[in-house]
Amino acid sequence: MSDINATTSSSTNGKRRRVMLVIAAVFIVLGAALGLNWLFNSRFYEDTDNAYVQGNVVQITPQIVGTVVKIFADDTDLVKAGQILVSLDPSDTKVAVEQAEAELAQTVREVRTLYTSHKQSDANLAQRQVELTRAEDDLVQRKKLASSGTISKEELRHAEATVNAAHAAMDAAREQLSSGRALTDGTSVRRHPNVQRASAHLRELLLAMQRTSLLAPVNGQIAKRSVQVGQRVNPGAPLMAVIPLDQLWVDANFKEGQLRNMRAGQSVTLVSDLYGSAVKYSGKVIGMGAGTGGAFALLPAQNASGNWIKVVQRVPVRIALDPAQLTEHPLRIGLSMQAEVDLRDQNGNPLGTVKESTTYSFETPADNFARARIDAIIDANLK
Repeated sequence: MSDINATTSSSTNGKRRRVMLVIAAVFIVLGAALGLNWLFNSRFYEDTDNAYVQGNVVQITPQIVGTVVKIFADDTDLVKAGQILVSLDPSDTKVAVEQAEAELAQTVREVRTLYTSHKQSDANLAQRQVELTRAEDDLVQRKKLASSGTISKEELRHAEATVNAAHAAMDAAREQLSSGRALTDGTSVRRHPNVQRASAHLRELLLAMQRTSLLAPVNGQIAKRSVQVGQRVNPGAPLMAVIPLDQLWVDANFKEGQLRNMRAGQSVTLVSDLYGSAVKYSGKVIGMGAGTGGAFALLPAQNASGNWIKVVQRVPVRIALDPAQLTEHPLRIGLSMQAEVDLRDQNGNPLGTVKESTTYSFETPADNFARARIDAIIDANLK
């Protein structure tokens, strides 16, 4: 009986030993596989799910004071650059434009008078020259007659006074001509300072009239509309925003230790929670934020106060998206993303080094209409 029990116990121990060996072998193989995976693959990637879509938020603000009379776009609407979004009441501006047009026309006519008066001043000077010459000739004759006693000394003095008066009249005519030329020399009616000043005032008002229509500066989608019909708005007040959906990027917040081997230009694979893992975006690292999220928080941590607990910080890394993929699978600002950076390419500049700045531009409405209208008024009053 004891032999049977010993045999059974020995068999059980052997089975247990084999099971333990199999389990140990599985863990060894699994550890080796994980180690090899890290050695040849995982250590070349850094990933985070703390990533969000970001983009430009173009605020639509008026440049003049006015009352809203029409609204042409609402939240979620897609608009094109140059499309009218909001119209302000142009009545006051039109009245001011009409007054400025009349002032410009009057100024042109007044300047024309300055040029016309030159001929009159020239003729007046010539007339004074003739009178002076005649007075001098008369004085010479009077002197001859006075020497023979034919005329009195009083008449001679009258002749001399006439010559002096003619000299004074001619000097006055010469000064009048000089002062008139000083107002017009080196310029034309169109380029005269008075005409230029009146033209600039009219141009300013014509531009203000154009600004009663608020245009979309970029293609995009309307968001954050707060303006209402009848509202009195001031310059700079935000009325709505346009989000250019083709100018989106991702800010991926990586931990400090994950940034060591990141370089500009490294490829990134991104997955959006909106579409799931079936849609993968190809991105590229383009830069790193100037500070951690905590440093730019509304109430940043005051570690010098003594109540200090070390917390691993995260730094935003900007990732550019492929425009073609954005067109095929549009994203929205604020959507969650998962980002995985391929670290194998170490040829780019380290993150945080200076890179070329990105330029965004917006063209203001052309004032060709204003210039044409000013030229038409000047031409009409030059005839």
